[in-house]
Amino acid sequence: MKREALNNLIKWKNSSTRKPLIVRGARQVGKTWLLKKFGKTQYDKFVYVNFEATPSLKELFKADLNVERIVSVLEIHSGIKITPDDTLIIFDEIQEAPSGLTSLKYFCEDAPEFHIVAAGSLLGLSMPNKSSFPVGKVDFLDLNPMSFLEFLTALGKEKLSDAIRNQSWAIIDIFHEELIMYLKTYYYVGGMPEVVQNYIDNKDLEDVRLIQQRILNAYEADFSIHAPVETVPRIRMVWQSIPMQLAKENKKFIYGAIRNGARAKDFELAIQWLVDAGVLLKVNRVSKPELPIKAFRDASAFKLYLHDVGMLSAMVKLDPKALIQGTELFLQFKGALTEQYVCEQLQNIKNSEIGYWTNDRSTSEIDFILQSNADVIPIEVKANTNLKSKSFKLFCEKYQPKNATRISLSKYKQQSWMTNIPLYAVGVGLKHSL
Repeated sequence: MKREALNNLIKWKNSSTRKPLIVRGARQVGKTWLLKKFGKTQYDKFVYVNFEATPSLKELFKADLNVERIVSVLEIHSGIKITPDDTLIIFDEIQEAPSGLTSLKYFCEDAPEFHIVAAGSLLGLSMPNKSSFPVGKVDFLDLNPMSFLEFLTALGKEKLSDAIRNQSWAIIDIFHEELIMYLKTYYYVGGMPEVVQNYIDNKDLEDVRLIQQRILNAYEADFSIHAPVETVPRIRMVWQSIPMQLAKENKKFIYGAIRNGARAKDFELAIQWLVDAGVLLKVNRVSKPELPIKAFRDASAFKLYLHDVGMLSAMVKLDPKALIQGTELFLQFKGALTEQYVCEQLQNIKNSEIGYWTNDRSTSEIDFILQSNADVIPIEVKANTNLKSKSFKLFCEKYQPKNATRISLSKYKQQSWMTNIPLYAVGVGLKHSL
């Protein structure tokens, strides 16, 4: 499989201002695979340490944080001579080693010549001492589930994926129906690498569901292991309410949908824990579609999505028969799968902020507001080819956005006041239109 994040790792390797790198992301998004691939393809040798699987090394940083001693221990453990220019050091599940993250500060200050990357599950949530985090001494890379274009490439359709990246619309239009079929499959399979690989190898949708369910079970186990005991029941309630929240016509998160009488103060810590764990995506309302949208964020109004459309399909037990139907899949529980999918793809756009807009009376809504570079783009999501929308037209007439965008099942079309981008090209089409 190819991951676009590999290019970001190569840029980090070649940067003159390189610091130790922390790769963040939810469980099972492919952090370990990516770092090993990076080590194998971009270095002469790499030293890999998994602190969860190697209990004897959990005390590596206990005596002191002297880099020379740490490197010597790693050399003895691995049998590999660590030379700065051609060796990658990988610390996996680093949260399991006390002071492991703190050690990155000393690699940065005392031995910046070493190439060192760290990854772990629930980083920042399971650390007993938050003050030990090496603020300002590390770089970050956020890894998400595989995008649709990465999924397409994994299926052996790299040229088709490249055509979308290059916005070769005349070519893409010929394969429009085929791309919709691949997109329907992505809605079911999602972008978790293990699930994608299993689908490629076996083409068995029942196996896909079994693996997805295992991942969901692992997430719920994490709630009990890593979250504060008193918060666990509320984390579970929030987590299990997501399909119901997205099934509503108005997808704003409603506390009362969790239980009667529920209030923000009862569940805000649970929600933040899930967001910090990387398994939920939070999109806040913005009161004005203006730069910077953070300045107009409404903290009390937001939508919550899962981090992967396949996980949402598994939670609602989507029937595989939906894949052989027409376009009904895209309308499943009021287009929730489609809006979920679009949110994920927008997350992959670098240096961007995402929100959504409603007027003060909530009688008019724009599904997403994207800030990228110096532009604010209103985005309307359509789960079918019915493109009529009075609210979107009135919004554009009022605010005169430079790049109004509709995302739908229709083919690419440029109009005087907005651009229609096919669902399968959402991220690429937006990035190239800026």
